[in-house]
Amino acid sequence: MVERSVPQQSAAEPILESIEAASRATWRDFVEVTKPGINKSNLFATFAGYLLAARFALFDWSTLVFTLLGTALVIAGGCAINNYYDRDIDPLMERTKSRPVPDGRLKPKTVLWYGTLLTVLGTLALAFGVNLLSATLALVGFGVYVFIYTMWLKRTSTWNTVIGGVCGSVPPMLGWVAVTNSLDLNAWALFLILFMWQPPHFYALAILKEDDYRRAGIPMLPVVKGLKETKKQTLIFTLLLIPSSVLLFLTGAGSWFYLICALVLGGVYVALAIKGFYTDDQVKWSKQMFFYSLIYLTTILLVMMLDVVITEGIAMLTR
Repeated sequence: MVERSVPQQSAAEPILESIEAASRATWRDFVEVTKPGINKSNLFATFAGYLLAARFALFDWSTLVFTLLGTALVIAGGCAINNYYDRDIDPLMERTKSRPVPDGRLKPKTVLWYGTLLTVLGTLALAFGVNLLSATLALVGFGVYVFIYTMWLKRTSTWNTVIGGVCGSVPPMLGWVAVTNSLDLNAWALFLILFMWQPPHFYALAILKEDDYRRAGIPMLPVVKGLKETKKQTLIFTLLLIPSSVLLFLTGAGSWFYLICALVLGGVYVALAIKGFYTDDQVKWSKQMFFYSLIYLTTILLVMMLDVVITEGIAMLTR
């Protein structure tokens, strides 16, 4: 009987495989791991917070550039490290399996160091180009996203969406702090709007991607508690969003124009949330909730900025 030898992998093969994987990487992969879509929406919120605080009198292009640059770099760094840490579960989900790390186009350690470098550069830009409070605030958001959300709650608790929302609520505060260098009631009002907005937004996505999350073992609310509880919490947060948005009017940062728009936008959101209890087409409703959440956030931030232009313009005309 002739024994058949099993081909042995040479010591050079893993090295060649690494070189081959690295050669597939492009600059687009380095952009992709920073989640540019998330970054753009956060920068939009940061600019809204900045303009609301600065108005016309305190608007300074240099401060704004450093604020947006520093914020973008810190967010990009956090997202890159998120890609590094989630490399074990990303291949299990359809929407994430083709990311640069699970697909092998970028090596995990490269992404880890890349994310660290971006975070350090962003923090320095804020500390020296804006103020120390903005740098501290950015690091708090980074810490919540990377250590509390990514490394802990995302894999262990349905509270991942709520507590993780803290990091997504920091950008407009950061814009405000860049001008005022203080965490006053207006800064917290901006925080609350984003904080109350995020659970309904991500619950809708979680319903649409429930199978993905279940396959990856991520305890999103629909996976663990079911659709009924998810709808209940969605309604609670959309209801809380209305008084949260009204706060900016009560502090004087927003005018009657802002108040009316905020109430209309919030009212539509609540109506859509209530509709969920009476619909049979859960997928259609979830898509409506998800897309309206994007409309709501974009519009209310635009309303804040437009409110500044209107009120400042009227003030200039009446002088």
